[in-house]
Amino acid sequence: MSPIQAAVLAVVEGLTEFLPISSTGHLIMVSSLMGIGKEDFTQFFEVAIQLGAILSVVVLYWRKFFHFKEWQFYVKLGIAVIPALVFGYFLGPKIDLLLINPLYTALAILGGGFVLLFIDNIFHKPKIKEEKEITFLNGLMIGIFQCAALIPGVSRSAASIIGGMQQKLTRSLAAEFSFFLAVPTMAAATGYKLLETLKSSPEVFHNSDNMKALLIGNVVAFVVAFFTMRFLVDFIKKYGFKYFGWYRICIGLVFLLMIKMNQIR
Repeated sequence: MSPIQAAVLAVVEGLTEFLPISSTGHLIMVSSLMGIGKEDFTQFFEVAIQLGAILSVVVLYWRKFFHFKEWQFYVKLGIAVIPALVFGYFLGPKIDLLLINPLYTALAILGGGFVLLFIDNIFHKPKIKEEKEITFLNGLMIGIFQCAALIPGVSRSAASIIGGMQQKLTRSLAAEFSFFLAVPTMAAATGYKLLETLKSSPEVFHNSDNMKALLIGNVVAFVVAFFTMRFLVDFIKKYGFKYFGWYRICIGLVFLLMIKMNQIR
């Protein structure tokens, strides 16, 4: 993987990780267009650059993450991440099988687009406007919704935001809680992938080009994700999620066309 390819994939990760449009699907499409194969390092890279995105959340919301007197905040995140950890552990092999066939990812992106077209009308009477009003049960329910994102193409951001809106959070608060929840969720996913790669292919870490690609990827993902989060909160306050729905429908159709033309296999 060249430095330019690493930077392009990192831009895609930074743009799509926190938007409700599926980072997995976009990374698959862009990797295919650039002719990047599914080697051990490539698969690790696409997960590892999430660390840059995680760091952007901590930096943007540093007052929240380092305000240790508000211990309830950390408990809420801990409770919310448990469902994904449990389901991810037991369903991991089946999820890997879904990733092998990109058709499932394309259909999930397309279907999720139709959901986002109507989600503003379905959950239009929010009652929870501040993070301190979120209960432990709210956190657990949002975490259960997040489990839908174990299906490639669903989008972790979309699943957790919809879960937040179903729990009566405002659109902007649901988006912000989704950002917070990304930190333990993505850290766990990255850590698991790191251990898995160390066991199966430790040689990928002995390559200086690979390490350079990882550094570039995480720095670029951090910068892009930082500004993407700020954009998302402002955007959904004004316009809601329907435009993301239309985008997902369009990109889902493009994905299906690329599969049909054997551009994605």
